[in-house]
Amino acid sequence: MNNTTNKRFYTPQFSEKASVSVRRLAWAMEIPMTSTIDLIISELSTVFLSSVVCPKCKDKTKCSLCAFYLQARQQEEAMLTAGA
Repeated sequence: MNNTTNKRFYTPQFSEKASVSVRRLAWAMEIPMTSTIDLIISELSTVFLSSVVCPKCKDKTKCSLCAFYLQARQQEEAMLTAGA
């Protein structure tokens, strides 16, 4: 049965170290591992600059969903506000 409302996304295998680490962080935060991974991805945009990531992107069709694109938009809005 193929249900188009239940999309499956690319799910790479995590290394044992990554899996163990995320599990422990999830326990510490008292949230599910899936939520922990979402949080980690969101926080990556504070470590890696969108100005480095975005130009090397190979799929420009999902920018609006990407944490790095959102970071770039926030930076643009801040610059516009500061210049006003």
